[in-house]
Amino acid sequence: MVPEETIRLCAIGDGASRIWNRVREIFPTIKEILDFYHCSEYIHELANEQYGKGTRNAQEWVEATFARLFHNMATQVIAGIKRMKPRSNEAKEKITSVVRYLSNHKERMNYGAARRAGYHIGSGAIESANKFIGHVRLKRSGAWWYETNANNILKFRCAKYNGTYDTMMERYREINRKETYAKFYPEQG
Repeated sequence: MVPEETIRLCAIGDGASRIWNRVREIFPTIKEILDFYHCSEYIHELANEQYGKGTRNAQEWVEATFARLFHNMATQVIAGIKRMKPRSNEAKEKITSVVRYLSNHKERMNYGAARRAGYHIGSGAIESANKFIGHVRLKRSGAWWYETNANNILKFRCAKYNGTYDTMMERYREINRKETYAKFYPEQG
């Protein structure tokens, strides 16, 4: 159980609604942030389609858009994209796609405020930790796991790397003592 009243929680995700639905189901008050690098892919794709890949105009538009997003101006960014005059049918489709994507996530794009509050805005660190903690151990050559055993190994590895291993082991010992005591002295339980 995560003590939400004493820990600042933040979820970083891409545009998949299933992720956000699940996050809200488990942690209704969590801070939600759209992965900046995922968002930037959409911005760059639109710039390339509208202004030409690698052009100065594309670069300037991308930088101005990022600056606006970091100043919590997602609504203005969306409005500006809606006003774009597409240079091709492909650009028109990209504009529609990006407007829909950003509109669906505009409350999750307060990047400047998130950074000032000490939150991460990209999922790279957690993806790296997942690879280091999980994949290195579970996906070794020849390894296979029952799901419950794999989950238990992951709990131990997470505790080892986040500094809570000793606390977790003490909690496990206490539970084990109580269960053992109850087994041998059921009339006193």
